[in-house]
Amino acid sequence: MVTAQDLTGYQPTWCSGCGNWSIGRAIINSLVEQKLDPSSLVVLFDIGCSGNMNDFVNAYAMHTLHGRSIANAVGVKLANHQLPVLVVAGDGAIYGEGGNHFLHACRGNHDITVLVHDNSVYGLTTGQVSPRAQKGHKSKSTPTGIIETPVYPLPLAITQGATFVAQAFAGNLPELSKLITAGMKHTGFSMINILQPCVTFNKINTFQYYLKHQYQLDSSHDPADYQQALEVANKPKEEKFPIGIIYQVDKPSYHEQIPALNQPLINQPHRENLVNLLTQFQ
Repeated sequence: MVTAQDLTGYQPTWCSGCGNWSIGRAIINSLVEQKLDPSSLVVLFDIGCSGNMNDFVNAYAMHTLHGRSIANAVGVKLANHQLPVLVVAGDGAIYGEGGNHFLHACRGNHDITVLVHDNSVYGLTTGQVSPRAQKGHKSKSTPTGIIETPVYPLPLAITQGATFVAQAFAGNLPELSKLITAGMKHTGFSMINILQPCVTFNKINTFQYYLKHQYQLDSSHDPADYQQALEVANKPKEEKFPIGIIYQVDKPSYHEQIPALNQPLINQPHRENLVNLLTQFQ
């Protein structure tokens, strides 16, 4: 029997009230619900405050370089596609430094689950603006306000080929745990954008702000309807954030379309004769 204690590492060092606390607990709750012990999955962590979770969640894991968590996750999945692969990263890493990996993982429909801590800042380096910051947001790096418009990840993921796109709020732990489980059970690229207040460096997008500006998707929403999903995904432009599964369809994932991966690579015998190997898959 898997317990939360089995998956718990060192005591976290996040700021008091940081959304990372509930995200970390939601991850552990989901893994316990799925009966995944620390040796039965791989977690790829990126930079920043979210990446510090590498020390706080007990599992086979890797703390990757800036924006490279998805690239490493794809490699892990191709090596052993029987393993659940989870990515834990911030909006700066996924939508900024690793934006290219994000786009191509979506279009490849790689069977990984990406949890994005979306707080609009680079918190660990003391609050510079991330690609999710609203135009005009002031920070140490942009004292007169950011010039660029923000990245909108939900429609971006949907239009680039992701087959599971959801949004959650760090302040609702039960809902977040449920969405993480749903994303991990989905075969294909799953992305959950998590609205996460940074209590130290973002005084605009607070817990109270998100409680006021979010709404729960109900049964009238059809996640399989591409056009409806896009319409809902664009709601953030009106400062209304949809919570729940926005888009979900069944399509072959990347590894399912490669004959050489009928068996996990780690289970395949070593072949010294390259000609025989190439002939096998002609």
